[in-house]
Amino acid sequence: MKRVENLIPLIRPFYNGDDPAHDWPHIGRVVKNAQSIAEGESVDLACLLASVYCHDLVNLPKNHPDRSKASTLAAEKAAPLLTLAGFSQKDIAKIQQDIIEHSFSKGLKPSSLEAAILQDADRLDGLGAIGVLRCASVNTQMKTKFYDPIDPLSKNRALNDKEFMVDHYFVKLFKLPELMNTPKAKAIAHDRIQFMQNFLETLMQEIRD
Repeated sequence: MKRVENLIPLIRPFYNGDDPAHDWPHIGRVVKNAQSIAEGESVDLACLLASVYCHDLVNLPKNHPDRSKASTLAAEKAAPLLTLAGFSQKDIAKIQQDIIEHSFSKGLKPSSLEAAILQDADRLDGLGAIGVLRCASVNTQMKTKFYDPIDPLSKNRALNDKEFMVDHYFVKLFKLPELMNTPKAKAIAHDRIQFMQNFLETLMQEIRD
């Protein structure tokens, strides 16, 4: 794992931005998720962790016109850093592919177990208690409202998560458990979704009292 140890100080400065949904603690949580999912599996752990550490080297806002290109740009930026850390060109090509495939907006099916685990590990960080915080953080950055005061759960209108934060739960987040690639990630995702559903129930009680 010497190569991963070499990589960390090279990529660490890229995660000093003011976006708490994609900062250094985010990377730490995704590393933890990936290690948990990978336990007992036949994976190239060094390449998997390298892909985790590099997957958000380029982070574009949700409403940026080039948002779908972020993972490709991150993969490109990762190459010279991975070379300096001691990864072979073959490994770098694999890590880059894993990074590209992790993107939700691209909608790609993982081509390797490592790519599947990275995708699952990153998506898990959008769920549960941290998911509630991250969603609110993105909401603040995009200057959207928390909810529609007339129809907060969008029962009689089209969902619009570019205008209302709560809509994003239904547009994307509540769909993530069934999009997980691994059984372990799927089970964790369902547990975290329950927390978020409970949160929404409490929110509805508060805004209707």
